[in-house]
Amino acid sequence: MSQLKPGVVTGDDYRTLLKACKAGKYALPAVNVIGTNTVNAVLEAAAANKSDVIIQCSNSGAAFYAGKGFADGFQAKVMGAVSLAQHVHMMAEHYGICVVLHTDHANKKLIPWVNAMMDHNEAHYKQHGRPLFSSHMLDLSEETLEENLAESKKMLERMAKIDMSLEIELGVTGGEEDGVGSDDIDNDKLYTQPEDVLQAYDTLHTIGHFSVAASFGNVHGVYKPGNVQLRPEILKNSQALIQSARGTGGNPLDLVFHGGSGSEKDKIAASLNYGIFKMNIDTDTQFAFSEGVGKYVFEHEKAFKYQIDPETDEPYKKQYDPRVWLRKGEEAIIERLNEAFDDLRSKGKSLAVATANQHAA
Repeated sequence: MSQLKPGVVTGDDYRTLLKACKAGKYALPAVNVIGTNTVNAVLEAAAANKSDVIIQCSNSGAAFYAGKGFADGFQAKVMGAVSLAQHVHMMAEHYGICVVLHTDHANKKLIPWVNAMMDHNEAHYKQHGRPLFSSHMLDLSEETLEENLAESKKMLERMAKIDMSLEIELGVTGGEEDGVGSDDIDNDKLYTQPEDVLQAYDTLHTIGHFSVAASFGNVHGVYKPGNVQLRPEILKNSQALIQSARGTGGNPLDLVFHGGSGSEKDKIAASLNYGIFKMNIDTDTQFAFSEGVGKYVFEHEKAFKYQIDPETDEPYKKQYDPRVWLRKGEEAIIERLNEAFDDLRSKGKSLAVATANQHAA
């Protein structure tokens, strides 16, 4: 098994990690983060499970990372993402695991955001010989297939020059995530057509590395049982078409499972056979953090109303200290990720080789 230096992986190291996932029929959880608390919880969970992991942010998550008081909304999205990336670069190596650093859904109106981050990637590459991020997503699934692929081709041509990867979306993931997406979607669009995947392959594979978020009934969010009909066989059919039409090896595409929160475990397991290397679980980790904090607040209600108990004069400083209740949120994310590493079969499979800088678990 290949071994990699701990930290953020890009270029050849990123592709080596993906190949290991597909060959071993396991995948990595992809967690949207909004601040150092959520980043550190993901790193801690990955280290404890000896698994590599994907850390990503949406445009609004990046803006929140920069601070709600940041006057320029566009620059907040850019600088928040850059600041997040710098934090992950600094910390990931010390946790002793490999991290894929990614930005999530960017529709047509957010292409300028991706281009602005590419300016930072190119500057980082010029200085350090590698980009700041491993990959970015361009989600043009709301546009025609022709426009989707034309814009994706243009972006990948820029990315390939600094050994970055592009994630595209074919078909539409239902629901909405941070302002991207819609609940009003024709059912057939929730299922990517294999012929569209073949067209994407023909357009992009000679330019650089790309991955595909192919929709097989995925929906952002969690819904009551029966509302979401996952059909992993669509992934199988897409891979088979490319293999037969273009004479590739098995599972030629690197596939992404969006909207993984709340999915049936047997459907998750099935998807791992068809080239899935990544599963997004943003909704579940959001709820886990909130549930962990909320439970603590309910159990220590007085501490969030009074600095000193009005009846006993007991000081509550140790209970309302933000480090205490924020930690409860971190611990809840870690618990949810423990389950995800098991579901995705990535536990104990980190490619990172131990170093003297590794965080002591």
